[in-house]
Amino acid sequence: MVKEKIVDGFNNAPHRSLYHALGLTKEEQQRPLIGIVSSYNEIVPGHMNLDKIVDAVKLGVAYSGGTPIVFPAIAVCDGIAMGHVGMKYSLITRDLIADSTEAMVLAHGFDGLVMVPNCDKNVPGLLMAAARVNIPTVFVSGGPMLAGRVNGKKTSLSSMFEAVGAYSAGKIDEKQLCVCEENTCPTCGSCSGMYTANSMNCLTEVLGMGLKGNGTIPAVYSQRIELAKHAGMRVMELVKKNICPRDIMTAASFRNALTADMALGCSTNSMLHLPAIANECGVKINLDMANEISEKTPNLCHLAPAGNTYMEDLNEAGGVYAVLKELTKIGALDTSVMTVTGKTLGENIESVVNKNPEVIRTVDNPYSKTGGIAVLRGNLAPDGCVVKRSAVAPEMLKHVGPAKVFDSEEDAISAIYAGKIVKGDVVVIRYEGPAGGPGMREMLSPTSAIAGMGLDKDVALITDGRFSGATRGASIGHVSPEAIRGGLIAYVRDGDLISINIPEYSIELKVSEEEIEKRKKSMAIKQKSGIKGALKRYSMQVSSADKGAIINRFEG
Repeated sequence: MVKEKIVDGFNNAPHRSLYHALGLTKEEQQRPLIGIVSSYNEIVPGHMNLDKIVDAVKLGVAYSGGTPIVFPAIAVCDGIAMGHVGMKYSLITRDLIADSTEAMVLAHGFDGLVMVPNCDKNVPGLLMAAARVNIPTVFVSGGPMLAGRVNGKKTSLSSMFEAVGAYSAGKIDEKQLCVCEENTCPTCGSCSGMYTANSMNCLTEVLGMGLKGNGTIPAVYSQRIELAKHAGMRVMELVKKNICPRDIMTAASFRNALTADMALGCSTNSMLHLPAIANECGVKINLDMANEISEKTPNLCHLAPAGNTYMEDLNEAGGVYAVLKELTKIGALDTSVMTVTGKTLGENIESVVNKNPEVIRTVDNPYSKTGGIAVLRGNLAPDGCVVKRSAVAPEMLKHVGPAKVFDSEEDAISAIYAGKIVKGDVVVIRYEGPAGGPGMREMLSPTSAIAGMGLDKDVALITDGRFSGATRGASIGHVSPEAIRGGLIAYVRDGDLISINIPEYSIELKVSEEEIEKRKKSMAIKQKSGIKGALKRYSMQVSSADKGAIINRFEG
């Protein structure tokens, strides 16, 4: 055990005295020390129930002969941070979480870990940390929120943002907006559609790091408490067998995750997080893999914002495992990979049944024959950009339109609400990338404003920043290289024609090479002033989006 280096022998008497200061008995000191990394706080709705999850995990650990010790991890609520300077801090917390967890684990000699995350960046951040420290680890999230109910219909946070656009366009009045506000988010949990948090919690199951139901059992269900107890019990078995994260998160596991991503219709943010997690495991993922896998993987789910089903519906239909079972019918998965259950993926899903083919389409009746995410390339994004094509209206899969260019999200939102964006436009938002933002803000506010105004089938958005998993429409993010690093997006002007062809994975600025070279000589790259602290450090160190906005690159 790792802890033996700290508690055994006469020279470690000072360490043991500090354990006594914690109230740990000699018996507790001799048992495996299990760190429970809790993302509980009172500002993120998806985390307000994590104290109960943690208590259940502690019971499971203690029941199985371990000593549970809780320490915290931070988390930002992307919904609350959306549309202002706070969103600059969301993505950077992924690395802060990974770094601080690594420090806590290695400083204190834990034998195993149970990670208790829920919302957007602390799931991938803790997966990155798990790979780094590589001691037996199980994940159990806080679970998704139940869908809201507005006028007798299910709804979720993306609809709330779109209601703001509808109000601005005069399509609903203040009373209707208030009804939406008070009924859209009815419970604790990660927001109820297939947004980033739920995407990553589902993919944690696919990667083999979470137990069945981790991504889909609603936060308010007592079954979630039972799952947490089992996670605590399970980590003790992993400690006994010394099964570690890098034994589980292999190249084959990541390929499975990309495949499930396409079938589920996950957030485009998974194209940032999966490469970053893989990087910590010494596995390389590039954007070209996404299109290769997408061509072979049918899209089986249309959860909000792509459709009118929600995480509770996916759970009732059989959850992530039922989706994986469908994919095995076409041989799309490597079912031999190990998981935290101590069994292979194939053994885990052997008896699973798809209980609702309307929520989880069969492979013979998919929403589309290709996956939910596409990577586009062309002169505007030679290193790639990403779109959630499962949430794009058919008429916008191919589009040519004039650019309306903005150097910040705020400028774009002002123009949208002022009615300056019209049918056919291609809204370009630049200087919002990982280094240029800095922090690569999610842009749910402008996309939702456009959708709320009824323009999502007529207007495209392109950015070197990123879009929320709650975004729908032809919203193309992660443009690489980004503007501040000399990408062509920095030299687009109002009125330039931009051609988007999602089925053919292409994006082109229809401007001659000669004109582009002239602009590069006459248009200066804009530098933002007043950037300091964590944002400054991040902007100097972060990689481009196509490489996962990675800080620490794996060297071997």
